[in-house]
Amino acid sequence: MAVSVTLPALGESVTEGTVTRWLKAEGERVEADEPLLEVSTDKVDTEIPAPASGVLSSIKVAEDETVEVGAELAVIDDGSGAPAAEPAPAAQQAAEPAPEPAAAAPSTEQAAPAPAPSAQAAAGGGSAQGTDVVLPALGESVTEGTVTRWLKSVGDTVEADEPLLEVSTDKVDTEIPAPASGTLLEIVVGEDETAEVGAKLAVIGEAGAAPAAAPAPAEPAPAPAQPEPAPQPAAPQQAAPAPAAPAAPAPQAPAPQPAAPAPAPQPAAPAPAAPAAAKPTDEGAYVTPLVRKLAAENGVDLSTVKGTGVGGRIRKQDVLAAAEAAKAAAAAPAPAAAAPAGQKKTPVLEASPLRGQTVKMPRIRKVIGDNMVKALHEQAQLSSVVEVDVTRLMKLRARAKDAFQAREGVKLSPMPFFVKAAAQALKAHPAINAKINEAEGTITYFDTENIGIAVDSEKGLMTPVIKNAGDLNLAGIAKATAELAGKVRSNKITPDELSGATFTISNTGSRGALFDTIIVPPGQVAILGIGATVKRPAVIETEDGPVIAVRDMTYLTLSYDHRLVDGADAARYLTAVKAILEAGEFEVELGL
Repeated sequence: MAVSVTLPALGESVTEGTVTRWLKAEGERVEADEPLLEVSTDKVDTEIPAPASGVLSSIKVAEDETVEVGAELAVIDDGSGAPAAEPAPAAQQAAEPAPEPAAAAPSTEQAAPAPAPSAQAAAGGGSAQGTDVVLPALGESVTEGTVTRWLKSVGDTVEADEPLLEVSTDKVDTEIPAPASGTLLEIVVGEDETAEVGAKLAVIGEAGAAPAAAPAPAEPAPAPAQPEPAPQPAAPQQAAPAPAAPAAPAPQAPAPQPAAPAPAPQPAAPAPAAPAAAKPTDEGAYVTPLVRKLAAENGVDLSTVKGTGVGGRIRKQDVLAAAEAAKAAAAAPAPAAAAPAGQKKTPVLEASPLRGQTVKMPRIRKVIGDNMVKALHEQAQLSSVVEVDVTRLMKLRARAKDAFQAREGVKLSPMPFFVKAAAQALKAHPAINAKINEAEGTITYFDTENIGIAVDSEKGLMTPVIKNAGDLNLAGIAKATAELAGKVRSNKITPDELSGATFTISNTGSRGALFDTIIVPPGQVAILGIGATVKRPAVIETEDGPVIAVRDMTYLTLSYDHRLVDGADAARYLTAVKAILEAGEFEVELGL
């Protein structure tokens, strides 16, 4: 059987790639998961593994040619064509006409190994023929991933690039798309199991092989799985000797009992597989049984919910958000009476559904916790705080924000100003932008400012990285911040976008905190915390002397590793950032 090698999805914003080098030539033997070619994109250079073992029969895209994601790159002949012809003589002994044995052969083969995919999936291995689904490289430092959820079941039909399963790593949770269209014949790695990058996760075969997986969901009720061998009692007996050794006791016992009623339910054989998989909504997005149950419990109409998952899939968070929105809408008419001017209303707080529950700790929460404990145990951490008058900066932002959004396409929040000032000050204070190599007894002073931005998401705190932030202007920082934060909250962030930070900024003030004693991440020596900007009276110097005025004030906190950074170093850095922000000389970049 010919297996097509296609250009896989290499990132949310990557639409095409250029073949830079073929590692194999036409006619050469290749093994599944063996590097086959190198592809370059505008984001990363990577190797594409062979989806199956066989002979590289044809190269469709030459070196230095550019193709879109999903395009066919080559064809591998896996050699399954020759053995496929061997069962034909056996089938002809029972029935000479060619058309009938051709249709019967797949049915016979599927009847015997049908229970195998179920057993093999539980054992973590299998022998189904087709295109292997492997765990792709999810970042330079990611070596393994844990399967958190299968979005399809054995026997389901899948389309190329359709989300097939969810995988969690120590960097990010992501969905793995199907590498080819067909039927999910076998699941090798079950949920909550961990596999290394390049490991085989499942097998996708030809659509005609779909009945092979029917016994898996039909085990509790054997009747639907029996129609397949029933129409040809003679053919299974002759074709069964080959696979009989591993699976004879299991399939033969239930098969003869309902042999008589088998022809009646034959048209309904594919039906049992459908309920096991996620069901599509009226809009075509897939919904898991868990999400449907949650929607039913909260009275949410799924046809009115817009999914935020990959491909528009409705997630648990979407249902909960819709339920909360419905509650808020129902409660909205209650506070109709206008409160006196200046009087604040008591917020309406809903009781959390987590109250009184004991649940499994999410993997990302455990990773965050482990990293924080490791950082505290390995570093001598403490914090310094300064107060900053950002009145001038806020006035500049108010004057420029409308024109800035029209020109740049993103909103101008206060955050880019702080990132710009922090990056600028790092260039003059290398001890803050450094790394201790404890094993070697050395210090690395970075020559670039890769600034991580802490983002609060549904799954937990994540820190995407603005690469080369010290070389960006306000517009570049604003665009990068908005793009990365959007990817985190839509679960589209990649591991590479979460790694490589040399310094981190945490804006806890966006949630109202005045300041925070943040923890320095592992592999860094400092982190800057931004507090809430509030109006309060402050003493300012004028030509006529000091006066008290209402000013926009904020606190900046620098937590640092005292093994490298002294208190004086921290104070000098904070003072530099404070001076840049209070001067507020951003008119040129804002076009004012």
